[in-house]
Amino acid sequence: MEKWALAARVIGIGWYVGISIAGGTGLGIWLDRKLGTSISFTLVGLFVGLGVAFYGSYRMISPLLKEQQRQDKEDR
Repeated sequence: MEKWALAARVIGIGWYVGISIAGGTGLGIWLDRKLGTSISFTLVGLFVGLGVAFYGSYRMISPLLKEQQRQDKEDR
């Protein structure tokens, strides 16, 4: 894989993680304000955002790892 393509994918993963966490937390804050609760939905939103970020990052990175393993086997 070219260096620029790899760099673009890594930047995309970073944006995905940031937006997932910020989106989940923002939705939780909005729900807390709308429903008059304290911090419960904010924490739930944060953890859901973290879970989505982790799962999505894994799904984006796993093809890169498989390609790297394939290249390592070919180089041997």
